[in-house]
Amino acid sequence: MSGASGFDQSTGASGTTLRPDIIAGLTASAVILPKAMAYATVAGLPVSVGLYTAFLPMVVYALLGTSRVLNVSSTTTLAILTSAQLALVVPDGDPAKLITATATLTLLTGLLLFSASALRLGFVANFISAPVLTGFKAGIGLVIVLDQIPKLLGVHFAKEGFFRDIVSLVTHLPEASTITVLTGATALILLILLERAWPHSPAPLAIVGGGIAISWLGGLAAHGVSTVGHIPQALPSLTLPSVDLVIHLLPGAIGIALMSFTETIAAGRAFAALREPPIRANRELIATGAANVAGALFGAMPAGGGTSQTAVVRATGGRSQKASLAAAAVSVATMLVLAPLLGLLPQAVLAAIVIVYSVGLIQPAEFASIRKVRKMEFRWALAAFVGVLVFGTLQGIVVAIILSLVGLSSQAANPRIHVIGRKRDEDLLRPIDGEQDDETFEGLLILRPEGRLFFANAQQFADRIRELTREAKPRVLMLDLSRVVDIEYSALQMMIEGERSLARQGVVLWLAGLNPDVTEYVRASGFAETLGPQRLFSNTRAGIRHHQGRGEPT
Repeated sequence: MSGASGFDQSTGASGTTLRPDIIAGLTASAVILPKAMAYATVAGLPVSVGLYTAFLPMVVYALLGTSRVLNVSSTTTLAILTSAQLALVVPDGDPAKLITATATLTLLTGLLLFSASALRLGFVANFISAPVLTGFKAGIGLVIVLDQIPKLLGVHFAKEGFFRDIVSLVTHLPEASTITVLTGATALILLILLERAWPHSPAPLAIVGGGIAISWLGGLAAHGVSTVGHIPQALPSLTLPSVDLVIHLLPGAIGIALMSFTETIAAGRAFAALREPPIRANRELIATGAANVAGALFGAMPAGGGTSQTAVVRATGGRSQKASLAAAAVSVATMLVLAPLLGLLPQAVLAAIVIVYSVGLIQPAEFASIRKVRKMEFRWALAAFVGVLVFGTLQGIVVAIILSLVGLSSQAANPRIHVIGRKRDEDLLRPIDGEQDDETFEGLLILRPEGRLFFANAQQFADRIRELTREAKPRVLMLDLSRVVDIEYSALQMMIEGERSLARQGVVLWLAGLNPDVTEYVRASGFAETLGPQRLFSNTRAGIRHHQGRGEPT
């Protein structure tokens, strides 16, 4: 298992990295733990669940993961997805039922990740395109912000969906608690200022500490400010899942497992240094699966690798998973020592922390960048964004996946076919774009398709070839297949039929630049024998020389 664990150091003995890792872990915990508690409230769970999630899952991943610095605990996206799923099975919010449902959901998430590893499905993380993920996360960010605003205002109303919640929020504005608004707004403004002045600083810890102090000294709970309340001063106890909830939670667990893995892989790759071992997708499935299974048995919510907490570890000098172990140790100390104090924390302060770190999911500049490069992908990003707002967070994952697959299918089903010319006075063959004064060859049309030719795009390929041939009216059509990586049986049969159709119109088909695999398929089909060696060329230039030197083949 060399190179698999975060403990395998390329920098020498363990003592070389122990001190900086401990410092990084202690510093990172000041950011991770307040955010973990805040994310638990996003999921509608006690803040203690956030502490549990920043303990055992973090330790298990540290022992099994392939990233040197990735920190695995709760994340904004996973928290809101968990909230949506728990609301379906525990609509009354009963605390005991919520804990059982959370354990079941987290266990299912871990088992699904294990199953994906067994089936070698690590590549699935690449099935959600970057533009679609941008839109999905922006929608999630907006949903979370709206979900937290009532806590900043001290108002309460039933959640009925994004747009209805906006109406309800406006309706309940006159009921806002002035002291709650002042508390939350102060925390929000201070956190924004601290983050801008000192990025990746222990700003959340400072805000939490200040909130507890003001709550205690000012007796905020007596003035109607909602606080976290009782937190058990103990390590997490064994929590058993419920078999009865499996069927109800399984669809949501699939989406959460996919998002957990996607976030984990993205964060792991983003913070991998050049000299560190590569992130291994299938091993990450095992590591995150084990982290979730272990966490489930001790009351944790679904966990995954997060970019913000990992950024803190890297920025503060962390070099190995010892930093995560140090942060987990702080979580244990918090549960055993500081739990009573945390109970005094105003909910408005936690809401401020959630809002500040959820707004980062909304990236208008990224939307603008996508639109500048590819307008089609920009529409996918917008559709994913709207999908979350209209259909909900869990359904938003389905929308995101469908959009990604539709985009992939659309690209694969419409192969690009270039008309090839030669730059004048140079031996450079290139696609003709209509503005270049490239030379073409009398009686010869050269077309260069790109990608994989298979059943989904065979008809489009044939139709486009027919259209270009009809426009050019060549005596010889040469297909430059140097950019075709594979040709499936249906597409090959379409090409064979196309050759017969061209022959009836007096057009001769040549093939050039076939790679070894495509050559073998063409031979196995008998098409190579039909064409004969005089119509098969190693490259396009050989075909051009044949055309110019000997004219049209006979």
